[in-house]
Amino acid sequence: MNAAVLVLLALILLALIAVIVVLIIVVGRRGGDARSAPAPVPRDPFGQEDQAGGDPRSLKAGDMIDYLGGRYFVRGSIRLREGGFTWSEHLLDGDGADGVKVWLSVEEDPDLEVVWWTGRDAGLRPDGRTLTLDGVEYRRDEHGTAAYTTEGTTGLGASGRVEYVDFEGPRGRYLSFERWDGGAWEMSTGESVPAGALTIYPGG
Repeated sequence: MNAAVLVLLALILLALIAVIVVLIIVVGRRGGDARSAPAPVPRDPFGQEDQAGGDPRSLKAGDMIDYLGGRYFVRGSIRLREGGFTWSEHLLDGDGADGVKVWLSVEEDPDLEVVWWTGRDAGLRPDGRTLTLDGVEYRRDEHGTAAYTTEGTTGLGASGRVEYVDFEGPRGRYLSFERWDGGAWEMSTGESVPAGALTIYPGG
């Protein structure tokens, strides 16, 4: 066998190897593309990515929120703990408050629940199983005592304890009584805030 034939056979062999390598690369990429399309996973409807204006669970003193055409600043935040359960209350100050104390509570029990609270002075006490205010009947739901810490301006000390009595009414309405560090009862009415209804602007 002369040298020319050997060179020709070597070239053919190299060409076959090159074709095999190219086929392996192409098939591997196609397989990788098929594997790279993950199956859809269940999503939390209240997850941060689904909050059009931000996640209420991240609220803190200094943030600003837009709700029902009013803009409010978070003056201070109260972090509460009862056993293994935690929630937050945020004192607000803004152009829609009209001098009335308003705040926002955020808790997960287990679903996210955001409630808009307005301070009231109707002379009621949390004594009965039901209470009626402005023609709405509320039924007693919870009673307990929690430890708290504060951030920003809340009118409270850095830490302490609060006793609370919560009543629930129809169509996402609430009535709540709180007694901070053994003081007088403070009463508020609340309404559920729909998911995505708040627009949150984080502070500095």
